[in-house]
Amino acid sequence: MNAIAPPLNPTNPAGIGGTPHEFVWNWKQQAHTVVYETLGQGSPVLLLPAFSTVSTRSEMRGLAERLSTQFQVWAMDWLGFGESDRPSIDYRSAVYHQLLQDFVRSQFDTPVAVIAAGHAAGYVMQLASMQPAVWSKIVLVAPTWRGPLPTMGANQQVAGVVRETVRSPLLGQALYKLNTVPSFLNLMYRRHVYTNIEKLTPEFIQQKYRITQRPGARFAPAAFVTGTLDPAQNRDEFLQNFQSLSVPLMLVISEQAPPGSKAEMEVIAAQPNVQSQRLPGSLGLHEEYAAEVAAIALPFLTTN
Repeated sequence: MNAIAPPLNPTNPAGIGGTPHEFVWNWKQQAHTVVYETLGQGSPVLLLPAFSTVSTRSEMRGLAERLSTQFQVWAMDWLGFGESDRPSIDYRSAVYHQLLQDFVRSQFDTPVAVIAAGHAAGYVMQLASMQPAVWSKIVLVAPTWRGPLPTMGANQQVAGVVRETVRSPLLGQALYKLNTVPSFLNLMYRRHVYTNIEKLTPEFIQQKYRITQRPGARFAPAAFVTGTLDPAQNRDEFLQNFQSLSVPLMLVISEQAPPGSKAEMEVIAAQPNVQSQRLPGSLGLHEEYAAEVAAIALPFLTTN
C-alpha cells in the first residue's frame, strides 16, 4: 500500500470516525480534491457510498466501525458529493470510472477488497471487468445501475432538460432547493431508502439536509437523478461485467427495495459465480442495517 496523504482535521463529524485525508485528482487538466478516510488497522477494505442527493461516506459509518475491528477501512466521498470538491463540471459516468481507477491505482499496491452500495456497484464491476487483479473480493449492497428518472420512464431528452435546468444559476438553484428541503428528504427516505421510519428523526433528516447545502451541491446529484451517471446504458451492458468473473463476489439483496430495483438485483443474483444473501431494508440497506450487512461481509472477507 502506498503512503497515505497527510491527514485533515480528524474531529470532523461528517465521516466514519477515522482520519480524513485528501486525494488530489486531475481531470481534464483541472485538479480536484477528493476526501477519503481511514479507520482501523490491517488489510484494506474500500467502502464506496451510493450516489444520491445526500451521498457521503458518513453513511458507511456503521459498517466501517464493525469492519475496522479486523481491517483498515477506507471510505471515499465521490467527487461532487460529501466533503469532496463539488465543481460545476460536466458530470458523466466517465468521470467516476476514471476517478475510481486512478484512486485505487494510486493508493493500493495489491488487490483490495471493496464494498459498494447502489450505483457504486456498476463502477466497481466495470473496473473488475477491465482489470480483474484490482479487487480481491467484492461485496455489492443493494446495487443499482439506473437513475431515478430513467427508472420512472423518462427518456433521455426529458432527463437532459431536467439536468440542464437544475444546472442553471437561478431556476436550477430554486428547483434544487425544493427537492432538498427537510420535508421532501423525509418523504424520499420513507418511500425508497429506509424501512424503519422511527429512525428518521428530525436530527437525522437535518444532518442529511446539511449535506445538500454545500456550494456546488446541485451539479453531481442532478446528473445522478437524470441518469447521466448510470454506469451502464442497459441491463445487458451492466451484466457483461459479471461474465467470466474471477473475483469472489457477494450480493446483498434488500427485500423491501422498490420493485424495479429489486428485480435488477435478482437478475444479478442469477449470474454465475455470484453468492447472494437477503436482508430487510431498501436502497439505504448499507446504512440502516449496517450491523446485519457487516455480519454477512465479515465472514466473506475473512474466508480464503
